[in-house]
Amino acid sequence: MEVSTLGMILIDDTDYIEGSDDGPPRKSSEDIVQLRTQNGFACREISVKETKKVFRSEDENGNKMVNQYVHLGKIGSGSYGKVVLYRNIKDGKLYAIKVLNKPYMMKVRVVRTETAMTDVLREVSIMKMLNHPNIVNLVEVIDDPNIDKFYMVLDYVEGKMVCDNGLEEGTARNYLRDIISGLMYLHSHNVIHGDIKPDNLLVTSAGNVKIGDFSVSQVFEDDDDMLWRSPGTPVFTAPECCQGSAYHGRASDTWAVGVTLYCMVSGHYPFLGDTLQETYDKIANDPVQIPGDMNPQLADLLLRLLCKDPGDRITLQAAAEHPWVAGDEGPVPEFICRCGFGRRKRNDVREEVQ
Repeated sequence: MEVSTLGMILIDDTDYIEGSDDGPPRKSSEDIVQLRTQNGFACREISVKETKKVFRSEDENGNKMVNQYVHLGKIGSGSYGKVVLYRNIKDGKLYAIKVLNKPYMMKVRVVRTETAMTDVLREVSIMKMLNHPNIVNLVEVIDDPNIDKFYMVLDYVEGKMVCDNGLEEGTARNYLRDIISGLMYLHSHNVIHGDIKPDNLLVTSAGNVKIGDFSVSQVFEDDDDMLWRSPGTPVFTAPECCQGSAYHGRASDTWAVGVTLYCMVSGHYPFLGDTLQETYDKIANDPVQIPGDMNPQLADLLLRLLCKDPGDRITLQAAAEHPWVAGDEGPVPEFICRCGFGRRKRNDVREEVQ
């Protein structure tokens, strides 16, 4: 049986919204990406390569190969597959390849009308249009209809963010600047990440942060960023997401940035209970605990990021200019992408403010 998935039509994002009948259904992420590309809003000069044939072999040392990639070892594993380190014999570079089981993922329901494979295809469609120094780059997708594996070839990033003992304040500031830069780019392109946390933030050998794992991300046609599906990880969930009702994706991402910053500087979560319900209760009701000896500017930023009311929560744009974030370098600079879509969006926001 052929199980190629690159040509599948993504199920509409509103299919799992019970009783949602306010206006026409949203386009799928794949449709939105295709429409932007047709209209000239493409950030990437080099498109993601799509390969539909897998050749398995071995190199001269007996190492397994998939096409031109030599297997070097497993990096990690998850519910649906694993991440493996490969070397490309054509360019000599290292790549992290997500290896996923298509038949299994097509059976697993993540919401009423979507499977785990739907999430993967959405992730691919979103990553196809992204090009930013603080976002992990998708290089190639390998999907052979005659095999059960689905491969996502990503640029290899050496390290992960480790916050167990807290980070030095200067390091945390540098990391946060990178996170804000990457996330502002995503939001300006109507992309909601949905699972910002240290585990999804990779650190290069030069100390630069790259945002990864877009498996629960969403892309929108316009500024309507209302979501119903629960975000990725409970301890990083915003208060408004704990109530089972619709919420704004941008504000939810911003809250997760605040939790991530808290973890970076303290080494622990700001809200954590013994059960999921207790964790949600703490997120919704407990004040954030700020150590008395914390830098006042840092404390102020955390309180603004972890504001319970999403309407009063600091925006990413304002956080980029916050005194603690600016430090000696100044505000996080605006990233100018080649597509112009994000720049057009930012100009619209400025006009509204004026």
